[in-house]
Amino acid sequence: MLRRLTMLAAVVALAGPAVAYEVAPVPDAGAVAGVVRFVGTPPRLDPLTVSRDREACGDQKDAEVLALGPERGVRGSVVLVHGVTRGKKAAGEAVLDNRGCVFVSHVTAVTLGDRTRVKSSDDTLHHTRGTLGTTPVFNLALPSREQMIDITRRLTSPGAIRIVCDAHPHMTAWLIVHDSPYHAVTDERGGYRIDGVPPGTYRISMWHEGYRPRGLDRDGRPLYDAPRTRTKDVTIAPGATATADFELR
Repeated sequence: MLRRLTMLAAVVALAGPAVAYEVAPVPDAGAVAGVVRFVGTPPRLDPLTVSRDREACGDQKDAEVLALGPERGVRGSVVLVHGVTRGKKAAGEAVLDNRGCVFVSHVTAVTLGDRTRVKSSDDTLHHTRGTLGTTPVFNLALPSREQMIDITRRLTSPGAIRIVCDAHPHMTAWLIVHDSPYHAVTDERGGYRIDGVPPGTYRISMWHEGYRPRGLDRDGRPLYDAPRTRTKDVTIAPGATATADFELR
């Protein structure tokens, strides 16, 4: 119960109050960029055991909860700029693919209103389910290869949606919904860049899922500790790039 409350608190802290966002020109737009790095000794992450449909999925999958690149850059962290109410147009589309019995991508960030779809590229049944804290968001059966279901209208609030496959307990992912297009997922080197930011001082937050193993749930699904969040205030000058680096331990 304590773990569930901690995870829910992290989701609520990430979401914050929704703002009404308006697309508008951004004179003298700036940017924020940086790196998320891991400091200290990373946890040992064993491969995930595939318990069902091994003929289609294989026997094991890599744990993607903490992926470190060169110089311990962390892939799959999400950086958000908060409080922007007017600015650039959103990217507009995202697809979460069930591919090779893993979710691709493991972490996806979208803006409220972006066209967002769930797809299956496999010849096996996937049952993709998403929850925001304890609130169900979608519950989709995808029995056919190349099947795709639009979930845009179901994404009604900002926050971190945890995604699982009820047909394959080893499969997990995250969908981060933000109230503006000012977000980024870190790349293989742990880097990110968010362009087109109106000049000003903002709260910048970094989110990363939990990565220290806590065993399995009753369905055999891997459990980890609560997601991490880090925040800092950053001033973005006209036409300039501010730096905001973050650390995980």
